[in-house]
Amino acid sequence: MDKDNKRDTLMTEADTSREFVTPKLVNAGWSISPHSIGEQRTFTNGRIFVTGGKVRRGQQKRADYLLYYRRDFPLAVVEVKSISFPVETGVQQAREYAEILGLKFAYATNGRHIIEIDYTTGTERLVDQYPSPAELWQRLSASASLSESAGNHLLEPFNLVSGKTPRYYQVIAINRIIEAILLGQNRILATLATGTGKTCVAFQLCWKLWNSRWNRTGEYRRPKILFLADRNILVDDPMAKMFAPFGDARFKISGNDVSQGREMYFGIYQALTNPYSDVFRQYRPDFFDLIIIDECHRGSSRNDSSWRAVLDYFQPAVQVGMTATPLREDSRDSYEYFGNPVYTYSLRQGIEDGFLAPYRVHRVITTVDAAGWRPSKDELDRYGRPVPDDEYQTKDFERVIALRARTRAMAKHLTDFLKGTDRFAKTLVFCVDQEHASEMRLELLNLNSDLVKQYPDYVCRVTADEGSIGLTHLAHFQDVDKPTPAILTTSQLLTTGVDAEMVKNVVLARVVGSRSEFKQIVGRGTRLKVDYGKEYFNIIDFTGTATRHFADPDFDGDPARIEEVTIDEEGEITDTTVEIIDNEVQETPGEYQADDDTPAEGEGDGEIITDPPQEPRKFYVDGGTVEVIGHLVYDLDTDGKKLQVVRYTEYSGRAVRSMYPGSQEFQRDWVNPDTRSDLLRELTERGISFEELAASSDLPDADPFDLLCHLAWNAPLLTRRQRAEQARKSAQNLFSQHSETAREILALMLDKYIERGISQFNALSELMKVQPFEQYGTPTEIANRHFGGIQGLKAAVSQLQSAIYQ
Repeated sequence: MDKDNKRDTLMTEADTSREFVTPKLVNAGWSISPHSIGEQRTFTNGRIFVTGGKVRRGQQKRADYLLYYRRDFPLAVVEVKSISFPVETGVQQAREYAEILGLKFAYATNGRHIIEIDYTTGTERLVDQYPSPAELWQRLSASASLSESAGNHLLEPFNLVSGKTPRYYQVIAINRIIEAILLGQNRILATLATGTGKTCVAFQLCWKLWNSRWNRTGEYRRPKILFLADRNILVDDPMAKMFAPFGDARFKISGNDVSQGREMYFGIYQALTNPYSDVFRQYRPDFFDLIIIDECHRGSSRNDSSWRAVLDYFQPAVQVGMTATPLREDSRDSYEYFGNPVYTYSLRQGIEDGFLAPYRVHRVITTVDAAGWRPSKDELDRYGRPVPDDEYQTKDFERVIALRARTRAMAKHLTDFLKGTDRFAKTLVFCVDQEHASEMRLELLNLNSDLVKQYPDYVCRVTADEGSIGLTHLAHFQDVDKPTPAILTTSQLLTTGVDAEMVKNVVLARVVGSRSEFKQIVGRGTRLKVDYGKEYFNIIDFTGTATRHFADPDFDGDPARIEEVTIDEEGEITDTTVEIIDNEVQETPGEYQADDDTPAEGEGDGEIITDPPQEPRKFYVDGGTVEVIGHLVYDLDTDGKKLQVVRYTEYSGRAVRSMYPGSQEFQRDWVNPDTRSDLLRELTERGISFEELAASSDLPDADPFDLLCHLAWNAPLLTRRQRAEQARKSAQNLFSQHSETAREILALMLDKYIERGISQFNALSELMKVQPFEQYGTPTEIANRHFGGIQGLKAAVSQLQSAIYQ
């Protein structure tokens, strides 16, 4: 082998980048600056995996190089492989990263050769050198038909005063919307999952256009922009926080105060179209250049909506709709009005990238939800009225018939769940209506009286009726540093627009028939707050809503796990099953009706003023007993796509069989410490927890290897003690090779294996720092004195593990 070939073989990817790639980029005109050549740019956080209550991060996505035309405008990605690899090796990864990042140019290189992938022409070819920044920008502009002046608006820098740089998908959404505006599109839609930062996208979009003086007429002036929503909370919070850099340019339209001297306006439909006057008509139809419609699926784009009059009146303005709801029957009007989204970032993708929290789903079944409820003969309700004889089902409870025992059983189960996890975990309970929310609050309060004595606001109701008091409770609930309220009961007021990062439990005590609304509710828990211990959340489903909506093949974000328990009338768990939902279950439409704290057209911020009913609107049954009879756990199948109903033990066995054709291949990778680490990582990603598996199998002393072989191939079961004794006999040659002290140390390792399992060997240096090993010295001293060095110790431990699994 000549010197050059030998040197190439020894060169790493980092060496190749430093010696070959960076110099060629500089020669092409890219400057040594993080705003021109961005090296080793990580653009995802890595998915969070939850196994047995333990959390770990998956691998982040990292580009070897991102090439920027301006500070905030990337043009291309470069994927580097070591010079010893063929140049084609990096093509697929370069393509993948370019498509994720929304880039039109990608390069794969091994240092000596360069392959260019140009999405504007659909070509892939070998090139001698990288193009210059100006050349790439010119090619991009020409393909997008952007003029020089239009390009200036697109290249306007972000406002980074807050210190937060937009994430990769937010950059794509902002640029796609601006490109559409510059190309003359006046109805634009962007779909981003709840918790992925639609407000950030809206702010940076407005900032770039405002600061670059874009407007519809082409005059040299700042644009007039309206940020429009259907709730005060959706405009007040962004106006005060995210949009603060606009300073005195901000103005909120309320009542008849219609100042026309500002540039960044905020308003809700109810204030613009109140019952007494159409306030919006005090502005000229062409007054606004741009209107941002937040949560645009919530009615304004419907043909029959009275709010639609606002959008129709300001027809000359560019109108940008933002929603978390993908195209479904209940959001079709939004898509017909705005057209197909220019960009979509789904809940599934947010979880996959590690920007959103994954979730565990608990399906809890009561007796009356499973079998229905029928009144006894001549049964009277709370008000002495005869209860109509009928079979009442889940959809009827709290709408037609209110069963206090059912509410009490739910409250008891939830209380016990919190006692077993974290009683101060922020919890949202979605009830059927305000009255149901009140009853649920009362039951939870009495069941948690020990905490309520110290924290009077431990559990609160927040609906339209609470007014400013409820908003105060909500503000404290959102505050990560305030322990209470820990539990909020509500019906619909908090389904959208509530940014509460610490929500750890979302409880469904009502049927949610609308898929878009269900996604909004799930979105209450998807925000991450890792530094405060919020890395995943629970969906506790008493009505079967989650099960039904997970059957939607378009639903984003699969549960890490779903658990179904059965509880009795005291709320005690009587049975637990770990199962998997079948994604082919047909949807059963829920009975959905507007709640009495749903924002309504023409109403003030979601509050509806109605006269009290002449008589109770439903029947109230205070007696009887209700038990919980089921608690199911659901998981993804081995392909990571479909959810099927199997026992957790069956699922684990099937997962192992999908990875290995037989036990011998499985044993080969298990025995080797290097391949075992990859194997354990793969099992974790498939949702298999040894602690949970041992508990489900009622075999706490079984070695995980034997347990999995038994479940996968019906192999005999051995305990860890049996394997250790087997190893002591079969490893005599190993023991005889070493000194008496070394043999003592190896024997102690077997004792540790019996006590805590094979995982102890995965962190050998940490294991040998604790008793009883520390009596022999530090790990390095033990290795040098008794095993002839580190390599000798590792070899001995490897042989010991082989003996354990011989």
